[in-house]
Amino acid sequence: MAIILVRAASPGLSDAVRDIHHHGSLQCSSLLKRRRRWMLCSLRYACLALEPGEIGRTSAVYSSLAVNPAGEAVVSSEQKVYDVVLKQAALLKRQLRTPLLDVRPQQLDMPRNGLKEAYARCGEICEEYAKTFYLGTMLMTEERRRAIWAIYVWCRRTDELVDGPNANYITPTALDRWEKRLEDLFAGRPYDMLDAALSDTISRFPIDIQDYLSCNAHLWQPFRDMIEGMRSDLRKARYKNFDELYMYCYYVAGTVGLMSVPVMGIAPESKATTESVYSAALALGIANQLTNILRDVGEDARRGRVYLPQDELAQAGLSDEDIFNGVVTNRWRNFMKQQIKRARMFFEEAERGVTELSQASRWPVWASLLLYRQILDEIEANDYNNFTKRAYVGKGKKLLALPVAYGKSLLLPVSLRNSQT
Repeated sequence: MAIILVRAASPGLSDAVRDIHHHGSLQCSSLLKRRRRWMLCSLRYACLALEPGEIGRTSAVYSSLAVNPAGEAVVSSEQKVYDVVLKQAALLKRQLRTPLLDVRPQQLDMPRNGLKEAYARCGEICEEYAKTFYLGTMLMTEERRRAIWAIYVWCRRTDELVDGPNANYITPTALDRWEKRLEDLFAGRPYDMLDAALSDTISRFPIDIQDYLSCNAHLWQPFRDMIEGMRSDLRKARYKNFDELYMYCYYVAGTVGLMSVPVMGIAPESKATTESVYSAALALGIANQLTNILRDVGEDARRGRVYLPQDELAQAGLSDEDIFNGVVTNRWRNFMKQQIKRARMFFEEAERGVTELSQASRWPVWASLLLYRQILDEIEANDYNNFTKRAYVGKGKKLLALPVAYGKSLLLPVSLRNSQT
């Protein structure tokens, strides 16, 4: 029996299968030893057990639908999230073709220049709590900058419910109330000035939750999913494997990428599919959250949380106790090298999508990507000591990254370059 390694959740899988058929199969010794029919080896690849005669007639295969050793069909987190990506992309394309209802909070009782002050306050919050991110937004046009600030502030307020000073008093019921408030916000009934900024933002950009007014509430997933991530934080402090961790990363950060695409815009000359741009935005959110996790291992451990795949820790000969002890060993270094490699893989996937964004958005997104990815370099520079040392990018390196990001922003979209070759 041959074990065939196939790229997961990507177009062109039939080509990949044909390439493997031509060049030979790849053996997966870990699977052969376990003698299971097949299992999900990683997020990006699926190990499939196929008989040699089956290779040439295999259709596209995804890591999304697996059969576990008990013979049960299991849908991976990646496929669940990819389904959301497809819905968001389809909605954006439809909204760009059809004018939307104006849900601007025109009846909101606000003082003169209230919206201007609301956006200004959002900017102040962003600058105070996310300096690197704020630096990137200052490179955007004013309208896009204000919209991203409004989205950021809502996301931060949502996160603060479970990570802020009042986190001990937050219950699932409180999160239910926050979700109801979100519905009111997008229906044009904001509760306060910060909500009003987001209400105004969604009236200017085709953010999916507007379809709530058309009774298509199932499409406003990214905002609701972020709240679901907060629910996860209330009930869960460990993740069995990367599939579970991936879903958590989507909830708390990948959603931000999906929220931001309508604001950033896609370059009119881009030949890329809307789905691929959304997938890249998702990848950037996942990469950023994985980077957060790796940077904050020690801080999270002091709160009793371990955001690392338990099965991979065990495979590396490590346990929660090693993390709580906070001693850097060779086992820890080797484990961290693999985790950093995975995070960089997501950054690489995100890069391809950044080039497809509108010209006005590329520079700040490139800047944010490059700056955040450097945190991984700093973890390595600290000899993988993320127990007692916090990896951060100094001001000098931040400034040096800006012209590099600007140069990358001038490049043609990858899809356009490929079409010209």
